[in-house]
Amino acid sequence: MTVTTNDAAPPSTNDLLTGVLFGPNFRREHGFWRRLLTTEPFRRPGGGTPDERLALSYHRLRILNNALDSGARLAADPRALAALHEWLGPVDPALTTVAGIHYNLFLGSLLDHDPGTLRDLSDYLALRRVGTFLCTEVAHGNDAAAVETTATYDRERDGFVLHTPHAGAQKFMPNTSPAGGPKSGVVAARLLADGADHGVFLFLTPLTDDVRALPGVRVRRLPARMGSPVDHCLTSFDRYFVPRDALLDGAQGRIGEDGRFTSELANRRRRFLASIGRVTPGKLSMSACAVGSARVTLAIAVRYAGHRLITGSRAAQRVPVYAHRTHHGPLANAMATVFAMSLLHRRALDRWESAPEADRDEAERLVAVAKGWITWQARGVIVECRERCGAQGLLENNGMTELFTGIEGAITAEGDNLAVHAKAAAEMLFSATTRESAVDEGPGDLDEPAFLDRLLTAVEDLWFARARERMSAAPPGDRLGRWNAASPAALLGVEAYGYRQAGEAFEQAVASLPEGPARDRLTELRRLFALRWVARNSGDLLATGRLTADQVTFLPDAVEDAIAAVARHTPALVESFALPERLMSDWPIAGPGYAAAYDDPEGPWHRGRMAGAGGRPGEFRRPARGSRRRPLRERAAALGVRGVLLAYWGTTSMVSRWFEKSQVSVDESVRPRA
Repeated sequence: MTVTTNDAAPPSTNDLLTGVLFGPNFRREHGFWRRLLTTEPFRRPGGGTPDERLALSYHRLRILNNALDSGARLAADPRALAALHEWLGPVDPALTTVAGIHYNLFLGSLLDHDPGTLRDLSDYLALRRVGTFLCTEVAHGNDAAAVETTATYDRERDGFVLHTPHAGAQKFMPNTSPAGGPKSGVVAARLLADGADHGVFLFLTPLTDDVRALPGVRVRRLPARMGSPVDHCLTSFDRYFVPRDALLDGAQGRIGEDGRFTSELANRRRRFLASIGRVTPGKLSMSACAVGSARVTLAIAVRYAGHRLITGSRAAQRVPVYAHRTHHGPLANAMATVFAMSLLHRRALDRWESAPEADRDEAERLVAVAKGWITWQARGVIVECRERCGAQGLLENNGMTELFTGIEGAITAEGDNLAVHAKAAAEMLFSATTRESAVDEGPGDLDEPAFLDRLLTAVEDLWFARARERMSAAPPGDRLGRWNAASPAALLGVEAYGYRQAGEAFEQAVASLPEGPARDRLTELRRLFALRWVARNSGDLLATGRLTADQVTFLPDAVEDAIAAVARHTPALVESFALPERLMSDWPIAGPGYAAAYDDPEGPWHRGRMAGAGGRPGEFRRPARGSRRRPLRERAAALGVRGVLLAYWGTTSMVSRWFEKSQVSVDESVRPRA
């Protein structure tokens, strides 16, 4: 008789949850970036001036480029661009900024407007010239369709003359200095031809050599921006000539052989939106960067909470700070938020990539709302985690301050969040009258996920209904006044839309998992996420009969129970982030021996010796093995978090049970996936 066996082990809980966070193609989409950031050139440096750190970021950009099989393929793949930001954003925000600009906004724009690649891109693919993007002006940010830089068609020379008419039209914050090598940019400018203004188009424009700006281009460094150093500049043009093929043309418009302008789009705004289509993949990249940064910050905070020992209820007792509800509660809430952010990011990416033309506007709106919702949520997570690490979290070498300032940039990049959400609010407000409201089935059971999902939808409907009512009550004929009356409620409706979309993403993810611990953990996270949002809106839900008074009274206890359920497994859930241990070791407080980062080789604890111990005065000698009991901190480092907890709390304590059940230690390395 022949016995056949299946040697393939079933996926672990961590593997299943990693698949939830990163999608089913984790190794293919994320493996390259995950490995790259653990190589020596990408290890976290110590110190350095801003200019030195900037030079390092451009140096890393070239290493990254040399590791690619094709920069053009990366630029054409929104999933790969998002993965780049998700993994490299927490490691080197400046590198991520210049890489995103070069591959997405610059190369992507060239490829989108010249799909046949008739243009010679070799200098940009080999990074002999770094690409940048010049759209925003001093006086025009979220209203970029109104930029005032001009590109006047010159029939005699068959090209365009770029010009900056006044100070407000200077290009604001592109990385256009000679730092990092010669630069070229795609410049958004108003096309003037035959005495007419045809709207805003992009023009490929050489900007600098490796030393200075080219004649006709003026580049001035802006004051230092908070956070990681990038060579942000003011850039202007003084009747700077570029040839005919500088125009990135297409259906939005072109200059024919006869020198006349034609366009398939009659509306100048649509021409502009077609020209800057790369902003949507940019929004996805900002969401990815926020998700990755929040994950890393939370992982550091959770690990530090397990390593940091404080005095217990008895003077001789030492317990991890994570044991306290006041400490692990906010981290459990952050864990639920980080999973929601990750799932919403994947949902927006999938929808946008697969949407048919008829659904394109709705998919792009989801991308825009998700960018604002995710980056705002990331700010909250990063601030909370920094605070949970005390003064340690304020030091640059522990990584959190750079991620905090980096997320501020993501909130503003590719459209300020408030402006992006306001645009979505206006679109949804006027379409909401035809959208079917959630079926009102009356109060349900707070233990039922389906009931919580209905409440998420109800909150969205309530805010948009309120906005429509306020708009109807405003005086007619005053469009701005009507919008001002409705916009606060409509913006809250957009926020609720983000929560609903994240809730639906949770629902789909839970359904995709087999019965078992992974599904249980995700269900607990989903419940905590939903309950906290329902609690915030419990007054409105009570007033409209969707919650009972008893349910509102019980909500705080339900939230606390959900927090306790998630907190039990939060240290284990960090493992599902798949963060390589070599990466985590670059942040001192992420390891059990974090105090060693502050050791002083000349300190008296190294020079002193016990009376009668022998040796020369001031000589430090390690005691012979077994000669004395090692200090508590040294024993803690040797035992790891789990050992310390078991030793001091016993297997019946709450924290010990958390680690015993999870069978993992937060200071163990993440096993690399095959």
